[in-house]
Amino acid sequence: MRALVQRVLRAAVRVDDRPVAEIGPGLLVLLGISREDDAAAAERLAEKVRALRVFADPAGHMNEPLGAREILCVSQFTLYGDTRRGNRPSFIAAAPAERAEPLYEHFCTCADAHRGVFGAYMQVELLNDGPVTLMLET
Repeated sequence: MRALVQRVLRAAVRVDDRPVAEIGPGLLVLLGISREDDAAAAERLAEKVRALRVFADPAGHMNEPLGAREILCVSQFTLYGDTRRGNRPSFIAAAPAERAEPLYEHFCTCADAHRGVFGAYMQVELLNDGPVTLMLET
């Protein structure tokens, strides 16, 4: 499982030009699920995301966890795009939708995250805070 985690001042997802989810300060998580991932991986990653100390403490150091801030999670199979052999990405390592969707939902539940629409063509808007962007893998 791979996650691109961005600290944001706000983030939103739209599908067919209609709002689906929106958060204020918190984390935007783009989540990729591989063929080998399972529920335990989703649980570990959700715990890691919630515990990341990427917010400023009173001294201005990146030392505070998520706390009461929010998470917006968007499914992102393209995180498993392999371009080592040419310019057209291969997505063979990404889990098929029927396997990935329940794991995406499980991650979102464990992370207490707002959600995009799995498998939909989405427009994702964000205002980075910092910017702080991390890649996490299980």
